[in-house]
Parts: sequence; structure tokens; C-alpha cells
Amino acid sequence: MINIADIHDCFGCGVCAKACPKQIIALKLNKNGFYEPRIESADQCIKCSICVEVCAFAADSQVIDLKPTSYAAWSLNDDIRKNSSSGGIAFEIGRQMLQQGFKICVVRYNYAKQIPEHYIARNEEELAASAGSKYLQSDTTDGFAGIDIHDKYVVTGTPCQIASFRRYIRRFRVESNFILVDFFCHGVPSMLLWQKYLRTIGENAKLTDIKWRSKRRGWHDSWAMGIDGEKTAEKMDWHDSYNLLIRGKKSFFNSRLSQGDVFYNLFLGDFCCNRACQKNCKYKYDRSSADIRIGDLWGRTYRKNEDGVSALVAFTEKGNMLIQQMNCELKEHPFEVVAEGQMKENAHTAYLSSIAWKMLHSPKTYSLTDWKRLIIAEKILQLPKKLVRKIDRILSR
Repeated sequence: MINIADIHDCFGCGVCAKACPKQIIALKLNKNGFYEPRIESADQCIKCSICVEVCAFAADSQVIDLKPTSYAAWSLNDDIRKNSSSGGIAFEIGRQMLQQGFKICVVRYNYAKQIPEHYIARNEEELAASAGSKYLQSDTTDGFAGIDIHDKYVVTGTPCQIASFRRYIRRFRVESNFILVDFFCHGVPSMLLWQKYLRTIGENAKLTDIKWRSKRRGWHDSWAMGIDGEKTAEKMDWHDSYNLLIRGKKSFFNSRLSQGDVFYNLFLGDFCCNRACQKNCKYKYDRSSADIRIGDLWGRTYRKNEDGVSALVAFTEKGNMLIQQMNCELKEHPFEVVAEGQMKENAHTAYLSSIAWKMLHSPKTYSLTDWKRLIIAEKILQLPKKLVRKIDRILSR
């Protein structure tokens, strides 16, 4: 393969665009709302194939071949822990490495473009925009373009983004300048879902604040959506953790997974995840190309903790050395304890996924009731499979 021209429905990591010596590759959203690379000036391609060499989608799996060291962890700074999705570890990694002269390439939400994007933080004030989870695919274009591979960086991203980035810095022999951080990843939902969701709830312009997680009702009920825009939406409690909180100039929207939030149910129910996440992901559970992996520690060991606990895994000695320097409480556990509840296999496609895609591609703005009917129908179809699993667990005791 000479270049990435024939690669479609890939991870959309954008590392090929960074690596291209002619800078003729752009990252664009495809018809299903996922990023993929496009060669914009094919006549300028010099057939070096570097774009293919760094592509984790096209290559065999490349993971760190070391036994991981695993921790339950949380920031000792109460404000950082409170404002994070779990234990505040991602922010603490960035803060620690800023003090050591590193720059931090991480993700923020761009309110003008209404997309998450990678950017480079050079101080703690700039790093603050990265706090909290963003359950959407990020545009890596500007963030990766701003990296000078001869300087020192922490780069955080999805496992596939980091896998390609590892291939890139290994290709140019600059691994020693980088610390790579990924996370336990479900997959990414379509940007069509996010855009349709904002239109459905009437918040499709001039958003000023979004939080995908809030801990007011406790960390274990933290999946809640809250949105503020210019128009006045239904006023709801700002605090609740899968809690999506979205703020604009004159309005506010809040919705929790535990109360049937449509975005979270369609995303976590695998109605509209990236095909590459479901068919081609090589980085679930203990498979990673990163120095460090982070995530929520959902297991039984900390089920009574409502302040938030991070899963923290070091795959390299470099990663473990960084971890020991952070302003965090660390409790070492076997990997199986730290990763309890995390996905071991790729997500499967929902039975009614094809209907969801038709609704997403339709110019019609469906009501929340329409979407909830689809979600309920899917849950009914899933009942026999769940019953079989439950019987199997009982018999295996």
C-alpha cells in the first residue's frame, strides 16, 4: 500500500496527517459522522508510505509487552477530585509533567465549532480546559500539528490514537521525548448523534459550558448530561454525576443516564459507534501502546466510595516512575481488581442500529420520545440474551 487513499472507516486518529512530509492529508468527517483521512493533493504524494507505516488501523497490533502495575488512585487535591470524572488522575499527570518542562497534548471542547479537539497546554491554566471526560471523537488536527517531536510532551488520547502515535514517534526515533497516556475505551459515537441530540433538545447554538459527568448525587450515578445554550430549556438540577451538563448564555439542560438520557443510551447501547471500534479495535482491557492507562474504577472494591476513584495502570517503567511522583493517593491492586467492569471485547452492534442510522441521516428532528421508543424496543429485544447470561452465571457458581 503506497498511501492511505484506500483506507476508509478507520480509527480516524489523524496521525497520518501529522506524519505526511508533504502535509497533503486532512482529517474530515465522513457521511456517518466519523473522522477519516483524505489526501487532498494526490499529485503531490511522493510515495514515501510513511502515512501507512504509522497507521495502527492498517498494521498488526502493537502493544507494550510488559506486565502492568495497577493502582486505585485519586488526587489529594479535593477540588481537582471533585471536578474530575473519577479521581482526577489525568489532570494530575498533566500538572506533574508541566512542572518538569513537558507540554501536554490533550482534549478540550471547542464551543465555537461544537467539537472536542486536541490542543497543547503549556501551563496549568491552559490545562484546566481539559478537565473531565468528553464522550465524542476528537479532532486531532491542530493539536498534533503543533507538536515539535524534538521537544517533550505528554500526549493523551484514545487507545487507537495513542497506538498510531507510538508508531509515529518510534518511526522517527523520538520515543524518549514522549509520555503516552490512553484510557479504557468503549468506542466513539457518531458526531451525527451529538448534532442531532443538540437539535432535539433545542440547544444547537452558542453553547458556553458542557459537562458529561457530575458527582453531586454520587460518583456511581455520574452519567448525566447538562447543556446550556441561548434558548431556554427545561431547568433541571445542575448536579448529578453519567450527568451531561450543557450551559449557554440563557438556558440550561440536564439529563442523567439513570433517568434514560437519550445520548448516553444510544452511545453506550452501541446504536451508532464507529464501525472500526466494533470490528477492528485491538486495544481493549490490558492491550495498550501507552505508558499509562487511566479510567474509572467501577469494581466492587470501591463500590461504596462516592468521591471518585481512578483506575491507573502503568505499562512501562517510565509510566510507573511518573505515577510515583504525582500528588495522589495510590493503592496497588492486581490488574483484575483495577480493571473490573472494563470491556474485554469490542462492543457489539445494537439490533436496531440500522433504524438509528436512518434517523440520524434523516433531515427530520426527532423528539426525545421517538428516540426513547427506539431504546425501549432495543431493550426488549435484548431481554432473552440477558436472561441466558444470568442463568449461565447462576449455573457457574
